[in-house]
Amino acid sequence: MSSAKIAISLDPKDLRQIDRLVRAGRFPSRSRLLQDALHEKLQRLDRSRLAEECAKLSPAEERSLANEEFRAEAKWSEY
Repeated sequence: MSSAKIAISLDPKDLRQIDRLVRAGRFPSRSRLLQDALHEKLQRLDRSRLAEECAKLSPAEERSLANEEFRAEAKWSEY
């Protein structure tokens, strides 16, 4: 996997915590920890997108639209 270098600014407290995790062997490097954390956050955002879109829906309006469709189906003539 190719990667690109970027520069970021971190709170010193966060950087100390990152360094503790690397020293403890939880991650091989600062870069790897940040890559994993960013990847996890992006995945979580992708999964929550559907929930966010659903939250924009009005249950009453959706129910009304569904009922309209059912009424329309009931009016079909038989073949």
